[in-house]
Amino acid sequence: MTLSQFVVAGIFVLVIASLIFTRIRPSLVFASAAAVCFLTGLVPAESVLQKAVNPGLVTLVALLLASIGLEKARWLRAISEGLIGGSLRGSLLRLTGATALSSAFLNNTAVVAALASSVKAQRRYPPAKLLLPLSYAAILGGTLTLIGTSTNLIVNSFVLDRGAPGLDFFAFLPVGLGVTLVGLLVLMVCNHLLPAGRVTEERAAEYLLEAEVVADSPLDGRTVEQNKLRQLETLYLIEIVRGARSISPVAPTEMVRSGDKLIFSGDVRDLGRLQAIEGLRQFALEDDKLDLELTEVVLTPNSSIIGETLKSCQFRTRFDAAVVAMRRGGDRLSGKLGEIELQTGDALLLAVGPDFKHHRNIDKNFYVITGNDVQRQLSRRDSWLMGLGFAAVVAGAALGYFSLLKGLIVLLGGMIGLNIVSTTELQRRFPFQIWMIIASALVLAEAFSGSGLADALAGGMRSALQDAGPFVGLVGIFLLTLALTELMTNNAAAALAFPLAWSLAESFGVSWMPFVMAVAYGASASFLTPFGYQTNLMVQNLGGYHLRDFLRAGLPLTIAYSVTVLTLLPLVFPFNT
Repeated sequence: MTLSQFVVAGIFVLVIASLIFTRIRPSLVFASAAAVCFLTGLVPAESVLQKAVNPGLVTLVALLLASIGLEKARWLRAISEGLIGGSLRGSLLRLTGATALSSAFLNNTAVVAALASSVKAQRRYPPAKLLLPLSYAAILGGTLTLIGTSTNLIVNSFVLDRGAPGLDFFAFLPVGLGVTLVGLLVLMVCNHLLPAGRVTEERAAEYLLEAEVVADSPLDGRTVEQNKLRQLETLYLIEIVRGARSISPVAPTEMVRSGDKLIFSGDVRDLGRLQAIEGLRQFALEDDKLDLELTEVVLTPNSSIIGETLKSCQFRTRFDAAVVAMRRGGDRLSGKLGEIELQTGDALLLAVGPDFKHHRNIDKNFYVITGNDVQRQLSRRDSWLMGLGFAAVVAGAALGYFSLLKGLIVLLGGMIGLNIVSTTELQRRFPFQIWMIIASALVLAEAFSGSGLADALAGGMRSALQDAGPFVGLVGIFLLTLALTELMTNNAAAALAFPLAWSLAESFGVSWMPFVMAVAYGASASFLTPFGYQTNLMVQNLGGYHLRDFLRAGLPLTIAYSVTVLTLLPLVFPFNT
């Protein structure tokens, strides 16, 4: 092994270890690795700059920006209301079918966020019976088209970087349709493996404690800070109800008056702390007129408060909202919420103030699941114009009249002209982390190939397989990518597995197409853990799922998905073409 190969191998080992065993942002991991490749001379500066403007990568960025307008359209909210009704099996079929079809063309996370709201609002069936199938259906539907998932566009970026013609818009459809139909069937048959949960909505009383300041209380006429109501360790004062007036968030200088109703969040089992305060009388939140306006959100991967605590990010001031409860890994977190480090996918129950919906950073930090409509909805006319414009772009690109990138640029211009989105909004929602990951991964791929390490590894695998043939190598690449996507993220898995897949195809002297497609489908096969795919993280906390629920429901789906992919790939994309 040469020195350059040794260095590249070390970089890849560190990247994989960092992605699996640390909480460092993937964008920072990949960017650091790309910087090392550049500084050590493994990849020249000109090549690094070319990777940053790779046509496939730019197309992905343009699609994600265009999806901002699509998220505001009314279609998903409109159709979601009619999906659940009648029998559970019928509801499940309609919900997963609509989700898969929508995810073939729209952003998966936006689809799941919109439909999860209806699932949580309905009272016929336990949400836990529907939310995980909703996520799985979005993943399956994303395999149908080039734009169905960012993974497919990332693979296309690598193909273009190799100087090969890009993948056709419906190149994924034959195999994708097979795995989607098989997958939806498995979801129907194995629905009994999901937890039943509860049908009724959790009331605020399960999360909040309320206490009244009695007459002649020693708390009367003193500030919140003077009464030490902000220093209760496991309980947090989030609102004061004074007659018909609601004060939230509560400032330390706010005066406390007799008759005030103080509402606390945190570890509601810690009643003793309130009982020890003289002049407070506790009672449950049973009066509907005192219920807080609760909004349920999920933290996005691009949120600027990931890694911070509620205190350090000044959550109340920043969003005009107080966190009533938090879910992670299917469990409700309690006690000292302000000191818990926030993670991607955390579900937060918020008591929001009047200015919450007007904050411009809401859509960047949260997927809003339930509560008042925070995001501006397009008018009927603009919704139709947005839909027709997007359909025209997809149709024109699929028929070869123009490139997808050109169509998306024209669409973005029209969206700005019609005031569907603003330039400020596009700037705020720019997918910087995805861009950084893919651009850096392209640099890593060049170092991997240019150093000869990819060919050396592929040759070693070829020798180990001996006369087994390319199909065994195809199975190995698929299973490797599948394992990586369960341990890290789908995008990172595709980026790391692609160079090896391409070199392995060359070592066998066969078409690269089945190996590239194996990477794409393997990276989308995230059914066993909540970590590999954003939609799994979203529904994990909304549905109260634990890791064992993903394993029970995802194992039969993973087996069926893998068998279908590996059966269809050599038939649809022959090795000798």
